[in-house]
Amino acid sequence: MSAAPAWQDRGRRLSGAGVLPAWFTPMVDAIDGATTGQLQPRLSADAPPPGTRGLRRSAVLMLFADGDNGPDLLLTGRAATLRSHAGQPAFPGGRAEPGETAVGTALREAMEETGLDPAGVVPAAELPDLYLPPSSSLVTPVLAWWPDPVAVSAVDPAETAVVARVPVTDLADPSRRGRVVHRSGYIGPAFEVAGLVVWGFTAGLVDMLLRIGGWERPWDTSRRVELPPLGAALADPEVREIVDGAGRG
Repeated sequence: MSAAPAWQDRGRRLSGAGVLPAWFTPMVDAIDGATTGQLQPRLSADAPPPGTRGLRRSAVLMLFADGDNGPDLLLTGRAATLRSHAGQPAFPGGRAEPGETAVGTALREAMEETGLDPAGVVPAAELPDLYLPPSSSLVTPVLAWWPDPVAVSAVDPAETAVVARVPVTDLADPSRRGRVVHRSGYIGPAFEVAGLVVWGFTAGLVDMLLRIGGWERPWDTSRRVELPPLGAALADPEVREIVDGAGRG
């Protein structure tokens, strides 16, 4: 029986400040050595129970570039036909292959989903591992810089329906921000950008990035965003991973 995966409870820097733009470094500085609770209280900081077996490693890529309207962030929309979290906006990412690092997983999955060249991406930091009880997974979000972005698109429409570089100015726009309420009792942040409603796990990370990057602007926390039908139909919107104050399940 294999041992449980090592638990990384603090973020760590992967690149020196000299290779990153000035606007990027505050995020890396905030992540380096920080716990999940320090970075974003809405994200679960619970470690797997001692002796837990069978946990699956996954990673997601939070990739920033300089666009026509300033910094932007790469997001995807999952195909409506997928078995897991169909139709949901997400960061590129997925399950690790044997012996693969978090960075390796995030870059490989991003290449398979969007066609980007991993050689053109500079990994900047790893966030603490996030334990997702419903899927028995450890997810490592990888923050990265894309100095020379190239055109990207959905490689396999059966898996990825949308690939979009979303300007940070759109994500931080108060008129595009709100909260979703799910029938399970989940309440969490949401963003209406690029024709998508970004919510759940991904929105929790976007919310954190805006704050530690110094981009967050005051917004109406009472504003409600309607969930798309596929999102509303989910039985478990990962309420135990992304929480919003009284919205813990």
